[in-house]
Amino acid sequence: MVRALSLRLQLLLLQALIVCVVTLGAGVVTVWIQESAIRDSYRERMVGVALSIARLPVIVEAFDDPDPSVAIQPVAEVIREASSLTYVVVTDPSGIRFSHPNPDRIGESVSTDPSIPLSGQVWSGTETGTLGESYRVKVPVFADGDEEGAQVIGSVSVGVLESELAADLQSRLPGLLLAFGGAAVAGVFGAAWVASLIRRRIFGLEPDEIAEMVGERETMLHRLSEGVVRVDHRGIVTSANDAAERLIGRGPLVGRRADETLDGPLLQVMEDGEPEGRLVLAGERPVIARSTGLRDDRGRSVGATLLLRDHSELHEALRQMDGQQSLTEGLRAQAHEFANSLHVVSGLLELGAYDDARDFIARVRPGGPLDPGPDAAALGSELTALLSVKLARSRELDVALEVTALGTPAPEVVGDLVTVVGNLVDNALEACRPGDRLRVEVDATGPGVHVRVDDSGAGVPAALREHVFDEGVSTKDTRDRARGIGLALVRRVARRRGGDARVVPSPLGGARFEVSLPVAERVS
Repeated sequence: MVRALSLRLQLLLLQALIVCVVTLGAGVVTVWIQESAIRDSYRERMVGVALSIARLPVIVEAFDDPDPSVAIQPVAEVIREASSLTYVVVTDPSGIRFSHPNPDRIGESVSTDPSIPLSGQVWSGTETGTLGESYRVKVPVFADGDEEGAQVIGSVSVGVLESELAADLQSRLPGLLLAFGGAAVAGVFGAAWVASLIRRRIFGLEPDEIAEMVGERETMLHRLSEGVVRVDHRGIVTSANDAAERLIGRGPLVGRRADETLDGPLLQVMEDGEPEGRLVLAGERPVIARSTGLRDDRGRSVGATLLLRDHSELHEALRQMDGQQSLTEGLRAQAHEFANSLHVVSGLLELGAYDDARDFIARVRPGGPLDPGPDAAALGSELTALLSVKLARSRELDVALEVTALGTPAPEVVGDLVTVVGNLVDNALEACRPGDRLRVEVDATGPGVHVRVDDSGAGVPAALREHVFDEGVSTKDTRDRARGIGLALVRRVARRRGGDARVVPSPLGGARFEVSLPVAERVS
């Protein structure tokens, strides 16, 4: 099986062919231009000579002589030899020659049509005469040498053989051929250098290898679960895989500016560089973002690669694990409290204090420490379970949690409500100290749902209230890069539904977070 030519040889042959074809074409055009220039030069010289002869007094006056050739032939021959022309022929109005390089032809009629110069016009072109094919010029001879209104009394024809024109052109061809041959050789060597340079630039790969690598790259890029976004030095997205478009949620990214498609924190990560990764929000989805940065060590703008890993499942798993841990602690406390109650009942029975045992059982509050209150049942099983876990967590932290629920939220808002309430309660629990109070109110009596969370913690400083919902802003330890996500997510969820979130001072002494989640009215 014949082995395909290497890319370097293909480039060399193709470029050499192009150089040769272009050089040949340029050579043909140059020769044609050179031949035209030679012919124009001869024409100008012949026109000048012919007109000079036609206006010579000795020539004009000789037409009245009994034998004009006696005066005209010597003058014509002198001028022909001085002008390096093949012939100079003077004729009368009938076309009878008065001069000719061959004296035997004098007195004969010309072999070509003299009608154009005899009509008073100048003519030039190639004709075949008694001396062979020649390039000639014919001009009229006027009486008294005056062209204006004078009578045409004859004509002057001067010419040079076409073979002499060809010989003149051939004498100049070696220089042209040498120039174009040198250009072709230089072009071939240049093509070889370009082929070698391209070969080095593509690391010596062949076209089929490049195609295979591109196919593998596209396959790997679009099958990655991580989002990959590549931005050039101008800030234009040059490539983005399916996972990146899904995580960012802005439609096709390629060809658009990065500052128009990426959220603020994502854009900051990409520009500043974050090799270790930072937890940020892509819309409402927490992601781990890593980037090489848009500038190199010298401060020059270079391309950057942004890697995005979906953190929502892990984030939810961590929250669930935290909730399960809180629930476990609550169950352990409930079991301990129940065991203590059983011990009291057992002791009273052993002592025979049956009435006291019955009174003690009646006084024990049903439901234990995981009961979020009678109103919570109206919120549905998901919110009730969430608040039960938060209640266990609050008792572990010695924070009094009170839940107030008004109405039953619409099913389409429950998922967002779980996110909002969970993040707000977590944020409030972190702000509270042992002995503080926490109050949660969910009002679903209107067309939407309104959530209010009050705490008696340290509160939010006035200077920070406008920015507390911005991503990355936190009143906690700012060195923890996982901070500043929950409240930002709360506001994004609220604004997606057409609502909003705000923070104001709480009557309990800490902060009050208020969130509105509108519900679209159903058209019956």
